[in-house]
Amino acid sequence: MPTEPITRRVAFIFPIFNEEENIDLLHRTVDEVTAPLADRYAFSFIYVDDGSRDRSLEKLTELGARDDRVTVVELSRNFGHQMAVTAGLDLVDADATVIMDSDMQDPPRVALELIEKWEEGFDVVYAQRRSRQDSAFKKFTAGAFYWFLRKMAAVDIPKNTGDFRLVDRKVVDELRKYRERDRFLRGLVSYIGFKQTAVLFDRDKRHAGVTGYPLRKMLRFAADGILGFSVTPLRMITRFGYLISFLSFLGILYVGGVKLFAPETAVPGWAFLGVAMFFLGGIQIIMLGVLGSYIGRTYSQVQNRPLYGVASVRTGTAEPATAREGADAGSGTR
Repeated sequence: MPTEPITRRVAFIFPIFNEEENIDLLHRTVDEVTAPLADRYAFSFIYVDDGSRDRSLEKLTELGARDDRVTVVELSRNFGHQMAVTAGLDLVDADATVIMDSDMQDPPRVALELIEKWEEGFDVVYAQRRSRQDSAFKKFTAGAFYWFLRKMAAVDIPKNTGDFRLVDRKVVDELRKYRERDRFLRGLVSYIGFKQTAVLFDRDKRHAGVTGYPLRKMLRFAADGILGFSVTPLRMITRFGYLISFLSFLGILYVGGVKLFAPETAVPGWAFLGVAMFFLGGIQIIMLGVLGSYIGRTYSQVQNRPLYGVASVRTGTAEPATAREGADAGSGTR
């Protein structure tokens, strides 16, 4: 009995930054997980090297020589995780795309559940963490971030989700229209809509290497998520200004009352005035900082510079010229 022809293509995008110890295991595991579905889907794998300083690029080149389904995108320098994923999305040509981190914390087996939900008709299937094997500090900061984001953001971003998700071709096409520099992809995916659902999973420990998101980058990433999808901080500045004005008015009433009804209890308030001046000065500086964050993002955006630079695109297929043409076409939209 003849087998049904392969009609659907599924691509995996892996952002890579100093992951030389994880690459071989990652690809081997994904290959084993997807092998049972090889008769139904044509799988491909896009590895985006984000300016790694170890042997990651060399490992990826060797991998591409062994597997003709592998495409290696080499960025010209380190542009960050979100830009690396964006570079993969600009290049990919598949019916569905799975975005995964390369540290083995996102179990490749979960990708099969994402594909099942996609077959049921969902356009976006995001992997939602049921549990995570991270430090107590990491869990606390992540929980606080998602709580704060849900309170502040203008869109509903599911909690305990990362970039590990499957997106349909039409979602990828829509994402390519959004070219803001301070990218928060999981927020963009929620913002554009389409039919979305979750798949629960238990997040594993990092297999090797160190996280690409230390505290400094985590705080910056959190700011991108909040400032990119909410103007609430600007409204809070106005409300806080009203509060300070109200407290100042109460202070005026108190001073006037003391002077009128109990002048003998009045004490020179130089210390109070000094503290109040420093307090209000600090509040003003914070407010200027919030305004500056929005203005800075606007300045970066109006420069209209490319989001990233590509040094090379190498694929193991027998038509390297075609792959190069596709990469050039993608670069025209950056």
